[in-house]
Amino acid sequence: MTIGIVSHPACAGHEMGDYHPESPARLGAIEDRLISTGLDFVLRHFEPEPVDPALLELVHNKDYIESIFAQAPQEGTVVLDGDTSMCPKTLNAALLAAGSAVLAVDKVVAKEVSAAFCEVRPPGHHAERDKAMGFCLFNNVAVGAAYARQQYGIERIAILDFDVHHGNGTQDFVSDKDGYLFCSTFQHPLFPFSGTEPHPDHIINTPLEATASSTEFREAVERDWLPALHRFQPQMVFISAGFDAHAEDDMSQVRLYESDYLWVTQQIRAIADQYAEGRIVSVLEGGYSLDALGRSVVAHLNGLIGK
Repeated sequence: MTIGIVSHPACAGHEMGDYHPESPARLGAIEDRLISTGLDFVLRHFEPEPVDPALLELVHNKDYIESIFAQAPQEGTVVLDGDTSMCPKTLNAALLAAGSAVLAVDKVVAKEVSAAFCEVRPPGHHAERDKAMGFCLFNNVAVGAAYARQQYGIERIAILDFDVHHGNGTQDFVSDKDGYLFCSTFQHPLFPFSGTEPHPDHIINTPLEATASSTEFREAVERDWLPALHRFQPQMVFISAGFDAHAEDDMSQVRLYESDYLWVTQQIRAIADQYAEGRIVSVLEGGYSLDALGRSVVAHLNGLIGK
C-alpha cells in the first residue's frame, strides 16, 4: 500500500518555551526514526498550504477564528490558556497543520495514496468550537473530516482517537451531528477531565484506569470500538494518533508499547479496507517521550502499510 506523509518544516516554528513538552523536537524525533528505519524512502511526501479560514469555520466559530488571528503576536508570546501559547510563527504552523488534514483527504480520496499520516504540530483534538486548550488551537482532524463531507459528500465518517487524553474538542464537534462516529480511549481521571459524562450514542468513550496496560487497551478496543465500527460501516476513517500512552511517556500512567500502536492500527486498517475503500487519514496528536514517539510512529505507519 502506498502511504503518504504530509508535513511542512514551518510546523517546527511553533514554540511554547524551552521546557514545554509540545516542542519542535517532536517532529525531528519522528523524522530521524523514519530515516534510520528506511521507512522515509517508501513514503510519498506532500507539503500542505495553509488552510483556508473558511474551512476552519466548518468546525470553529468565526469569532474564535478571528480572535486567534487578532492575537497572533509579531514578537514575544501570547498566552491562550495555562498550557497553550502563541509565538510569532504559531499561527502559520497551526494553519499548515489544519491544511495538512485537508490535503491528506484530497490525496486519499483521489487514490494517490491509500492512507496518509499528517506529521504536524500544534496538535488539535482538544480545540473546541470557541476555545484553544491543551496545546491545541484548531482541531485538525475535525477540519479534515468536515472537509471530506463538504467537498466529497462522504456521509459516514469515523474518527478514532487513541491519545491518552480524551478528545474533548472532537467530541464537541461531532456531538450534535449525524453521520459521524467518534471513539476515544483515554486515561481517566486525567486532563481534560471529560469523557465520562452522558453523551449521544454515536460517541464511544472508553476510560482507562491509570494502571491500564496492553491487555486493558486491546480489550477496550475489541469490546467498544470494533462492534460500533462494524455497525456504522464508515466510508472514511480518521485517526487522532496520540502516542502519549506509551510506557516511556511521563504524560500519563497508561503503559502501552509500539506493538499496541501497530495492533490498533491494523484493526483500524481492516475496518477501513472492509467498508471505506481503505481510506484513512491519520493526524498526529500527543507523544512527548521523543524516542518512544519516533518508534511508535514507525509502528503506526507499518500498520497503515499493512505489515
